[in-house]
Amino acid sequence: MAQILIINGHHPYPFAEGRLNASFAERAKTWFESQGDAVKLTKTSGLDWDADAEIADHQWADTILLQFPVNWMGLPWSLKKYMDEVYTAGMDGRLCAGDGRSREDASKHYGSGGSLTGKRYMLSVTFNAPREAFDDPDQFLFQGRSLDDLLFPQHMNFRFFGMKALPSFAAYDVMKTPEIEADFARFDAHLASAFQKSGHEAA
Repeated sequence: MAQILIINGHHPYPFAEGRLNASFAERAKTWFESQGDAVKLTKTSGLDWDADAEIADHQWADTILLQFPVNWMGLPWSLKKYMDEVYTAGMDGRLCAGDGRSREDASKHYGSGGSLTGKRYMLSVTFNAPREAFDDPDQFLFQGRSLDDLLFPQHMNFRFFGMKALPSFAAYDVMKTPEIEADFARFDAHLASAFQKSGHEAA
């Protein structure tokens, strides 16, 4: 039995109330529970979270699934606030022991002080951007960059804790031409591929 922490990082906006990201988070919870896993689900919007309790959940989990919409090429503000408060509090050694450097040579090993080694994480995101906007040098905005190129700062947050990445998932073009049922089916298949192959054991 694996221990899974799911973080729903959506922040409601007038044009996006958060139902889709909540649905992905609940769908993941149902899928993991069907595999016999223990699941905790938290959300970053509308809650006065307790940083110590959230840190304890990170320590408890084998895998963390972070579900969020990409807003202005980054995180919704309530998710960023959650990270600023919870992850900064965890720098006392619970999530990482500082930044990993030594006073003997402060130029080396930045970011290597993570305390969650052996644990994994997955990024699952929703986009207004279409799938075709990525991995194509002829596209205007991303200029050939990939999904994980855009998500690189979020990957580094978890690498800072010593965690290993599972393949990222994205639902594209969810505002203009959504294909929700197809996205849900892809999501289920993505979870099965990522977790069933590994036997649910931490890498």
